[in-house]
Amino acid sequence: MEQKKYNKGFVILIAAIAAFGGLLFGFDTGVISGAILLIKDDPNLLINGMQQLPERTQEWIVSITVLGAAIGAIGSGKIADNLGRKKVLIITAFTFAIASVGLAAANTVTLLIIWRLIVGLAIGVASYTVPLYISEVSPSHARGALVSINQLAITVGIFASYLVDLGFADFEEGWRWMFLVGLVPSLILGIGMFFLPETPRWLFSYRSEKEARKVLDKVGESNKEEVLEKIKVNIRKEKKEGGSLKELRAKWVRPALLIGIGVMFFQQFTGINTIIYYSPTIFEMAGFGVGAADPVYNAILPSLPIGAVNVIFTVVAIFLVDRWGRKPLLYLGLSGMIAALVTIGIAFTFFNESDVALKWMSFTAMIIYIPFFAISLGPIAWLLISEVFPTKIRGLGMSIATMVNWISNFIVANTFLSLGKATTGMMASPVDPGKEIINLGGAFFIYAAIGVLGLIFVATYIPETKGHSLEEIEEHFQSGKHPKKL
Repeated sequence: MEQKKYNKGFVILIAAIAAFGGLLFGFDTGVISGAILLIKDDPNLLINGMQQLPERTQEWIVSITVLGAAIGAIGSGKIADNLGRKKVLIITAFTFAIASVGLAAANTVTLLIIWRLIVGLAIGVASYTVPLYISEVSPSHARGALVSINQLAITVGIFASYLVDLGFADFEEGWRWMFLVGLVPSLILGIGMFFLPETPRWLFSYRSEKEARKVLDKVGESNKEEVLEKIKVNIRKEKKEGGSLKELRAKWVRPALLIGIGVMFFQQFTGINTIIYYSPTIFEMAGFGVGAADPVYNAILPSLPIGAVNVIFTVVAIFLVDRWGRKPLLYLGLSGMIAALVTIGIAFTFFNESDVALKWMSFTAMIIYIPFFAISLGPIAWLLISEVFPTKIRGLGMSIATMVNWISNFIVANTFLSLGKATTGMMASPVDPGKEIINLGGAFFIYAAIGVLGLIFVATYIPETKGHSLEEIEEHFQSGKHPKKL
């Protein structure tokens, strides 16, 4: 088979610069994990004689970004259509930049929360616009690999945030520097996008066919006329057919909607973002930093392997998903995640806070949890929602599933510490035995129980979509057959 030619270097450069939006997504969601350890004890933020920020305040500082992302995601499609993908990414980049400076300069908890909310709005817009931009500007035969750069960039951003947290852990008010580092990728994205083209599809829809042709020439699309014809047909089809909530409620579409909502619910409520957002907090409570000159540094340090493993197994997942299939990976991943969550729950509930078993059981279990998530619910949830919804309402269906994901993410992040306190109570701090901290065991047992329900959901409802075209999947649902019988 003849290899199709295209301007490979230019196209990879486009995808790499745009993917800084994904990197910022990962960085700004991950950086809080280390920053919160310093923020909660910063005397400049404490009022009325408080020794530490209350856990509910900590939860709001961590989770408000996710709420902002949910809000930002709602209007992303309309904004990207009205202004263009390129312009939206430039505006988003400079929003990230301004928010990074605002966070670094914040002198009250209220300002911190406001700036974290603004960062969240930018994340919500970037999470929609970056993959859209890359997919629309990439040659058709290279699209899958190029779009996957964005998902990889998110995990790299999370890992980079852990490195930055570690680097500034022993600085005075180091949390300010942690946030300020986000200025660098923001400027790379914003300045870089000035020199990149708008997507051919948007130009064809809102400007002119001539401009769309110029971009296709730049990227070296070998099937230019075919691509333009497809764009023309798809635009005509979208205008004619559209997609409405009424169509989404059709009886034959309900199974797809249940799958989309269900898989996003289980992706979040099995606790992934408690580990992404709170891993240094968990390690601090498990005793990392006991007797150390710099307990914050020692609590952040074990997060680095978690970030690295997340990156590695995200790459592994790209190779496994079309070879092993969706359901086998979901079975394997959920089983491993449940075992890891139960182990962390046991460690916090049944071992003494000064016992070394608490420290190493929790660390080992978290390291095991991440690869199982990264090869299963991590990528497959997003893949399934792109496959199960019928063409006519795919955009609408995916938007609803994505909203469920963000809202579930917010609920988990906003209740993690409180859930641990309500279910398992308090315990003596391994770092400071004279101080009480939250026992997190009960929260992890609850996430494990939800994981068991997730396994049942996969077994009874999730179809194996490997090897089936989108048209075959749609026909199966239209015929009224049970999803798992695909």
